[in-house]
Amino acid sequence: MNYPTVEDLPTTVNQTGWPWTEESDLLPAQMSDGRPWPRISVVTPSYNQAQYIEATIRSVLLQGYPNLEYFVMDGGSTDGSVDIIRRYDAWISWWVSEPDRGQTHAINKGLGQATGQIFTWLNSDDMLLPNALYHVAAMYAQQPDAVGWAGGCYLISPDGRLLTTEMPRGLTQPELADWYHTGYIFQPSCFFAAAAYRKIGGLDESLHYAMDFDLWIRLAAEGEYVATDEILAAAVIHDEAKSQAQRADMHAETIALQIKYGYEELAARRVTRLMAQPSLSRQIKKALRTRLSPIKQKLPFLHEEQPPLFIPMSAITEETA
Repeated sequence: MNYPTVEDLPTTVNQTGWPWTEESDLLPAQMSDGRPWPRISVVTPSYNQAQYIEATIRSVLLQGYPNLEYFVMDGGSTDGSVDIIRRYDAWISWWVSEPDRGQTHAINKGLGQATGQIFTWLNSDDMLLPNALYHVAAMYAQQPDAVGWAGGCYLISPDGRLLTTEMPRGLTQPELADWYHTGYIFQPSCFFAAAAYRKIGGLDESLHYAMDFDLWIRLAAEGEYVATDEILAAAVIHDEAKSQAQRADMHAETIALQIKYGYEELAARRVTRLMAQPSLSRQIKKALRTRLSPIKQKLPFLHEEQPPLFIPMSAITEETA
């Protein structure tokens, strides 16, 4: 795919900066040693994300990268997303808007079409930062046998304010199993080897929240990750995002996966930490009961009698009489 410049892409109104009026450095046709740039395949799964998807698309197209393959998998949006995608049709390798079986299925469907050596997905409320693909290619050139290449990620508000920065850490399987506390990779800033992805069978479509954690764990069994201090992506943190709106289900899937891969002690610690948060404890119990019944016997707290959510006023009156 030939990379476009800002001048090539559709004009936007009242938008400045990256990725509206700024672009990445345009790279030469070949790497400095004469080798071709590794092909990088990016998939954007999306459903009703018209507010964010244009910035996502532009952040990929404006990488100035000579060997990019880009797929957009829309789940049949009805909010104007398709009109936005259609504006960029000339620069997208392939896109579709049709019902799917969820985000994980959409990603697998896109990557099933991909021919690159390096894979990733970029959700439609996230962005690549300028020159991100160059930094990934540079890591690949130095360590082509790695299973993944990860960098930092800005977490930003919907209006673009920087909230915090997450850097990759603890990239062995035992460290990653202690998810977030010892090991962590923020998904938009992680790229992975196509061959390793295919070898392990891609993403597990039974998972809807922790499919990235599951993928990182399985890839870690196949080889090593490489990390850089470069910030590669930005993730928009908003209330409608699954990681925010359905946190209990996300934690429940993570706990189930820790147990699945033999890290029961880490799962127990995670449960203990979560149960200490009043805002999450009831939701976690419910999520584990309804979604993770096969592991109930390993989590004794699930069998404890539930205290009432609130005490009726009549009971308080009787006690004080």
